[in-house]
Amino acid sequence: MAKLSFSATVAAFAEKIPGAVEAVFKEAVHDVTEEMLKPTGAGGRMRVDTGFLRASVLASTTAMPTINRSSGPTEGASYAFDFGQIEAVILGADVNDTIYVGFTAGYAVYREFGANGQAPDAFVRGAAQQWQGIVDRKAGELKRRLGL
Repeated sequence: MAKLSFSATVAAFAEKIPGAVEAVFKEAVHDVTEEMLKPTGAGGRMRVDTGFLRASVLASTTAMPTINRSSGPTEGASYAFDFGQIEAVILGADVNDTIYVGFTAGYAVYREFGANGQAPDAFVRGAAQQWQGIVDRKAGELKRRLGL
């Protein structure tokens, strides 16, 4: 369904402009991933305490990254987040690729869906629900940059 909506959004103008579809695709994937990883303190849905969950995110064009059920933060440690690996996958992807973005932290699913009486954070689902709006915005931005 996402591919059909994506195609419909960019088809009207992008077919005539080399690279336009790819640009909208890559920029939209980048922005939806940033939205998914946005900390609550910056208006997002991801709670960041040690940074372990956020630092465990990986991207791939072959398969969804696998959760390591036994992985978690070391007490007293903090973890830095680096968007570089995700950016490399996005930049290396073809417009026909599926880009998987997921977490390896053992508690990622509990943060997403809630557990032990805690409400779900829904940072993945919340970002995914914004996909079409992000695609529309990126297509509009590209049209403006190209003077269309």
